[in-house]
Amino acid sequence: MCGRFAITLPSDAMAQLFSAEPSNDLPDVPNYNVCPTDQIHVVFGTGEDRRRLATMRWGFLPSWYKATNDGPLLINARGETIAEKPAFRAAARSRRALVIASGFYEWTKTPDGVRTPWYITPTRGEVLVMAAVWQDWTSPDGETLRCCALVTTAANATMARIHHRMPVTLRPEDWRLWLGEAGHGAATLMQAPNEDDLEMRRVSRAVNSNRASGAELIEPLIDEDDLS
Repeated sequence: MCGRFAITLPSDAMAQLFSAEPSNDLPDVPNYNVCPTDQIHVVFGTGEDRRRLATMRWGFLPSWYKATNDGPLLINARGETIAEKPAFRAAARSRRALVIASGFYEWTKTPDGVRTPWYITPTRGEVLVMAAVWQDWTSPDGETLRCCALVTTAANATMARIHHRMPVTLRPEDWRLWLGEAGHGAATLMQAPNEDDLEMRRVSRAVNSNRASGAELIEPLIDEDDLS
């Protein structure tokens, strides 16, 4: 799964990278501790191969929710069942998006129950692009809120050392297919990346707090080989 991530790429660089028209209300960057229900940077298609870089609430709201807290907080959608779940199936067909990050966090537990954070990034120093689905949710009083969830899959061998799930990450050649610009077949992308696509490092437990901030949150504490 993915429950926290970081984004350091400037908004104008994101818009250029994805050839997307930016919204005027994009979240501030850098943000080294993006949490569920935060507003995040998301790229989605608007038809005729046009893309929009917009802000969305990280936390998907099914159409039947009467309030934002009317049910479970849906920050992730399992790729294996996304096409069947009532909350996600319509979005999986026609409202797919790209969530931009520099890396994401995952946690292990020590024998005494202390949560130890790890920061996972692309091995080649690229931007991390995670598959997502989105929709516009309308409250009973008519307020519209654009929201999204990350798509997850079973972890590859590298990631499985710390967690059994991981976000679906997409390479540049996959973006058009996931966004629906290259026809059908997006379901083939909902799998773990190659084992050498991502690397991980242990980071400070300061990030265990959703109030923590600053670049020091992603600084390495030990080499990943220490995990073994």
